[in-house]
Amino acid sequence: MSEEGLQFGIQRVYIKDVSFESPQGVLLFNKQISPAIEQDIAMSVTTVAEDHYEVVLTLTITAKEGEQVLFLVEVHQAGIFGIRGANEEQLRKITSTQCPTILFPYARQLIDSLLQHASLAPLLLPPINFDALSFQPKPEDTVTH
Repeated sequence: MSEEGLQFGIQRVYIKDVSFESPQGVLLFNKQISPAIEQDIAMSVTTVAEDHYEVVLTLTITAKEGEQVLFLVEVHQAGIFGIRGANEEQLRKITSTQCPTILFPYARQLIDSLLQHASLAPLLLPPINFDALSFQPKPEDTVTH
């Protein structure tokens, strides 16, 4: 970080939760599909220790053909970040933009890998500009000092 006295570091990046569902089962392999892909993004921030925050980026990908769900993947990609010397606004900005920007490529790769292991076509999600999203953590999440 360029701000004097502000320190930011990645302590750990890890998978918190993963879910894959294929309601069609083997019937999915007998179809020529061009599914509509829906992507939902959520984020939570929790204080885990003094100046250490767990940021969890949740990506949910749903593939549908009409109203029929072909597959659903949900990944909770997490990281522990050390952030020291930040005021509340700086802390909110770092946890809502820089942290998910770091976590997103891990989640994207995991989703692609899960689909390949399910014998489905890979899905490379486009990058997300979290600065432009002005992502806000869910209200029940806490960011405290």
